[in-house]
Amino acid sequence: MTSNPGKRLVVVGAGPGGYEAALTGQAAGLDVTLVERGKLGGTCLNWGCIPTKHLLATTLAVEALAAQARQKLASGSVTPDLAAIQAKKKKLLAATHSAMAATLKKRGIRLVTANLAGVSVGMAHVAARAEKEDIPFDALILALGSRAAAFPGVRPDGQAVLGVAPVLDFETPPESLVIVGAGAIGLEISEIYHRLGTKVTLVDAAPRLAPIEDPDVSKVVAQVMRRKGIDARPGAKVESLVTENGRAKLTLAGGEVIMADKALVAIGRFAATVAPGLAELGATFADTSPNRAWIATDDTLQTAPGIYAVGDCNGRILLAHAAASQGVYAARHAAGLEPAPYAPGPIPGCYYGSPEIMRVGAIAAPGDAVSEAPFVANPIAQAHADTAGFARVVWKDDKIAGITAVGHGASAMGTLATLIVSQGWTRRQAEALVFPHPGLDETIRAALLGERKIKA
Repeated sequence: MTSNPGKRLVVVGAGPGGYEAALTGQAAGLDVTLVERGKLGGTCLNWGCIPTKHLLATTLAVEALAAQARQKLASGSVTPDLAAIQAKKKKLLAATHSAMAATLKKRGIRLVTANLAGVSVGMAHVAARAEKEDIPFDALILALGSRAAAFPGVRPDGQAVLGVAPVLDFETPPESLVIVGAGAIGLEISEIYHRLGTKVTLVDAAPRLAPIEDPDVSKVVAQVMRRKGIDARPGAKVESLVTENGRAKLTLAGGEVIMADKALVAIGRFAATVAPGLAELGATFADTSPNRAWIATDDTLQTAPGIYAVGDCNGRILLAHAAASQGVYAARHAAGLEPAPYAPGPIPGCYYGSPEIMRVGAIAAPGDAVSEAPFVANPIAQAHADTAGFARVVWKDDKIAGITAVGHGASAMGTLATLIVSQGWTRRQAEALVFPHPGLDETIRAALLGERKIKA
């Protein structure tokens, strides 16, 4: 352990970024105080990554049986018990909260349950109900997260129009559900409730599903959803979404009205509220509009001397593992252990619905050299009767600059793909690696070794 006697680190926010920053700072010998206004784990653990994966996993048998039934290899039905699933989820989350709190206590990290009310020179001002406290710091790491986006006419009302958190807590699946937003959240939740028997309608103003991914990925997702009977409508602009007579009423541009028992607003993320006094200390913001006030950071993740912003609140990349990486770096930099600029390399991203999506590095652009392989030739995908999709490799200067996959188990390829892209492999390196057979990764191998073509 490196000693930093008496140096005080205050971390605000106990999501993936803040929690890892606190642990790393303590390991570096800093005197760490962690401030969190709510539950440990942030959005990821409580209302995002972890609950959705639990619901996807516990309903997977429905999808697996349906795939085999389409091949006339099995019959019957699977009926998930959503109330029981939710009870198990709550136990798992509570156990994780307890484990995190126990780790903080064991490591001697002080946990303060409070809101950050403001900052001044060397001082974090926190408040919990009527109690206030000023916590001195030599370094401050802000891990404030982000909040669900909403726009006039399209925002949760707490009745039939909801945000993600209450939708993930349903104990009885609604008969019908409208989802506004076809990014990772919308796609994953549409899959969960489709498996539970809900009639799902998914709309997005973007011209395609999964709009930030490769357009050919979007085509596969659309094909799979159409086959399942999910009513997916990219390019559909929403005029309004309100509760009317206890049900959700969605009005599209052009006047079409869609009624559903419930609606989910999943249209992205906005910057979290910024602490008063931050700008006076020299912090700057990537965008000064009220909804896009991401905290701007330099190449050491500082927004002002000694003040770091990590994770969603800096707007760089809104992924839990990116936040954790930034939190570790910021704490080590504050402790004097990491003088170099923050340079994490390519950050992988995954969607865990069906089909799964994985991407790391560049998306193929017109003129890029690409090689690819279909999942239909993969024996594991064949065995699961789930062969839609492909893996695609982007080459720049004869080195691998990006890998995308959409299909059965694509998320499991993320670590391998990240290593390959981060190291800028050549074809010779790909040829030298022995892949296990049979395995899903063999589709990556086939793409790596496939004939290169220029993308139109």
